[in-house]
Formats: sequence, C-alpha cells, structure tokens
Amino acid sequence: MLTIDRSLPASAASPLFDDEDASLGTSFGPAAQGREFVWSNRDFARVQALIYKRAGISLHDGKHAMVYSRLSRRLRETGYESFSAYLDWLESMNDGPEWQEFVNALTTNLTSFFREQHHFEILAQHLHSKPAGTAWNVWCSAASTGEEPYSILMTAAESLGGRGSFHLLASDIDSRVLDTASRGVYKEEGLKGVGTEQLHRFFLRGKSGNAGMVRIKPELRRMVDFLNVNLIAGEWPFKEPFDVVFCRNVMIYFDAPTQRRVLERIHRVMKPGGLLFVGHAENFSDSRDLFALKGKTVYERQ
Repeated sequence: MLTIDRSLPASAASPLFDDEDASLGTSFGPAAQGREFVWSNRDFARVQALIYKRAGISLHDGKHAMVYSRLSRRLRETGYESFSAYLDWLESMNDGPEWQEFVNALTTNLTSFFREQHHFEILAQHLHSKPAGTAWNVWCSAASTGEEPYSILMTAAESLGGRGSFHLLASDIDSRVLDTASRGVYKEEGLKGVGTEQLHRFFLRGKSGNAGMVRIKPELRRMVDFLNVNLIAGEWPFKEPFDVVFCRNVMIYFDAPTQRRVLERIHRVMKPGGLLFVGHAENFSDSRDLFALKGKTVYERQ
C-alpha cells in the first residue's frame, strides 16, 4: 500500500476508435484505391473476429478504412506483403509480442485531465465520507496515457491531505499508452482541465529544450502502479478488493454479453458498497443485481 506524501503541496478511457470509417465498398485492390496492399471484405471479417476474441471489441462494418490504415503499419514493420499472410501468421501464434502490437494498432485513446469533472467531485465526496486513516484501494481500468489516473491522484491528495493511505492501480490493454502514462510527461497546452494551483502543486515545468512540457511530480507518480490488463481475458492480478473502480468509455465498444461478463468480473474484485464510475454513454440498468445507480454515471456495488 502506498501512502500519500504529507509534504505534497495544495489542487477519461478507453480505447476509442478514430473516425476514419468511410466504407470502401467491395473492391479493395491497391490500384483501385491507390493503396499499398490488397484489402478485402474477408480480411476485414478476420480482423473483426480476432480483435473480438482477443480484446472483446466489436468493430462495426464502417471501420474498414481505419483498420486498413492501422494494420498496414504492422505489415510494413513485419515485412508481410498481404493482410492474408499477416493474419495467417498471427493466427499461428497463441500469444506473443505481435498480438500486443495488433491490439495496440487497433486501439487509440482519447482522454484528458479531469474529463467528466462531476466524477471527480463525487470521488472527493466519497473520500471525505470515510473516517480519517481509511486505507483506499482504487483501480483505473482504462488508464490510457495517464491523464485519468493522475486526475484521480490529484483528487485524492487534495481530499485526504495525507490522512490514511491511497493506492491506485492503473491498467490498460495498450502497452504503448502505459509507457506514456508511466513517464508522466505532457504538453502544457494539454492541461486544460488542470487549475493553476494544481499545476504548481503537482507538475514540474520543463526548461530549455523541454519548454512547453510538464512532468508529474515524483511524489504523485509514486502513488500509482501501472500494468497491462485485458478486461476480458486471463486472470486479473489483484490481491485486495477495490473501494473504487473507474471503467469509463470502454464498454461502449463491447457487445451486451461481453459487457455483462466484464461487469461480473469487476463486481468480484470490488468491496460491497464500492463505487463504479462509467462513461457518459454507458448504462448498466440491466445489471441491477450487480450494480445500483448511485448518481450520474456512478454505480454502487451490490
């Protein structure tokens, strides 16, 4: 358990997809579209099946252009001259680094500091509701490039003021964005949701060649552990139940059965009465046996 540094001064996620989604019809030859590789409906259907099986993501039929653009980079990197050959190779492996690259290629992360501000206000109230000295265990399940977990930590530092302990575990399926999150370095122009006092308290400004950049202060960075977690596959490496879980703007990309399966898994790793924060477009009223609506896109674990 990591303890909030008392000397610390005063203060979403998720894999989304680009809108490169114009349908390409049924003829995908490189000559017809000025493309480098042949791209067929069968190739797209195979990608749909593979990403659904691997990550639970349901790619709709309007994502032809996005998938072609993203996976073309993998063909160049691996030296394959056709999608068919690349996908054959991928399917020949049960696991391995290229599977991670495949998932990374098909997920992009749109996030910002204090996105959906009302969630952080509710979190602050929740942190104040427990006795001083309470040990908090929190999971941010779609950490992306780190803006969401660091927003959670800033809220905790401001709300608890060093009383008790606060441990945050931040995960994502995309290994690249976790590297960015772990570094904690951002363009200052991207801190639009961060207040002036928070900027001084929680960030270091870059100098000389790093001008225009900021870095999360080490005191805050030490309060979070980052790790790669697939929400639909494998055993989750959690030993202690969570008081709070953020899972925002992720499950809109899952179909209903996958959403239910993930909710059941989240339910099992939470304490009764714990809070689940979800995205503004997500509604789990069909899973009242697991979670009861507590506020605006906030649910309580039953």
